[in-house]
Amino acid sequence: MKTEICDQFGIDFPLFAFSHCRDVVAAVTNAGGFGVLGGTAYTPDQLDQELTWIDEQVKGKPYGVDIIVPAKFEGKGENLSFGQLADRIPEDFRGFINELLAAHDIDISDQPRMAASSLSGDTGASLLDVSLSHPIKLMANALGVPPDYMIEAGKQTGIPVAALVGAKEHAIKQVKAGVDLIVAQGTEAGGHCGEVTTLVLIPEVIEAIKPIREVPVLAAGGIVTGRQMAASVALGAAGAWTGSVWLTTEEAETAPYTVQKFLAATSRDTVRSAGRTGKPSRQLVSDWTDAWAPHEGGRQPLPLPLQNMIAEPVLRRIDKLAEGGHPGAQALATYFVGQGVGLMNKVKPAREVVLEFIEDYLAAAERLSRSLDD
Repeated sequence: MKTEICDQFGIDFPLFAFSHCRDVVAAVTNAGGFGVLGGTAYTPDQLDQELTWIDEQVKGKPYGVDIIVPAKFEGKGENLSFGQLADRIPEDFRGFINELLAAHDIDISDQPRMAASSLSGDTGASLLDVSLSHPIKLMANALGVPPDYMIEAGKQTGIPVAALVGAKEHAIKQVKAGVDLIVAQGTEAGGHCGEVTTLVLIPEVIEAIKPIREVPVLAAGGIVTGRQMAASVALGAAGAWTGSVWLTTEEAETAPYTVQKFLAATSRDTVRSAGRTGKPSRQLVSDWTDAWAPHEGGRQPLPLPLQNMIAEPVLRRIDKLAEGGHPGAQALATYFVGQGVGLMNKVKPAREVVLEFIEDYLAAAERLSRSLDD
């Protein structure tokens, strides 16, 4: 399969794979797709090490980096220290979490310390500098228009800048700001997402940006099979941007018990919740997400990055306890995943997932072709 975007990025198949795991990124790129490393959670030194490893594995084949620099977050522009941000977290929120853990028989006497949030955007510029010292072929940003320094770096280096959107208004803003690639992500997606379905969003975005200038649009949101990708291309997308499907691959670093929950889950076992980061993100339903559902008697989460500061260290501890068989932790365990989880029923190598995408895509294209012949 050769399309314009395949030629643009030097890939065999227009399948873009977002992952926090370098092994997944390298495996997808080596299989003919385009791996994108989520770099936000790393320090600059750690990111440099990860990208160096990827460089050694892919040997010149293309890959990209996604760095989240939110357009809006608590304390933006105030140059607050970690301590000053932490002071904005009401004490009763810490008490609420302790009560939640105690109700699940988890010892609260040895709680992990609150951590700085990787979603505050503070390290975005330094992470981008590190990324640009490697032969990346794409830089991406979520949660708003990319910062000016990313747009400018794209112009200077010729490296395309991608942005994720969940509504046509957002896509218009991004194109006017100068991005080179739009990822239109429907509400079915794992992680931060909007409320419009992928099937509606793709043509809506394409039509909205057409009068401004031609910008390729990748479809995202619930896409875990080649036939879904083919449907997106039929809607006008240039390819697919995927994330959840890689969480149950052999290479993924997903917490072991969470993998088991994914494999057993149906498409109805996810929910958009702000209980992890402070912004609505789709994740696996659990007692944790239930606790932060204000419309159902739960607690209203704090804004980004405050919620992430108090939640992430606790959730990491929950993952470890869940792996050890702790029933309370297993009930609380959750992670970002899209509605496509209902089709993720087996652990397999990332390369096999790519090949299945290709085969399924071709089969779908043949079915469409036969329908025209008939």
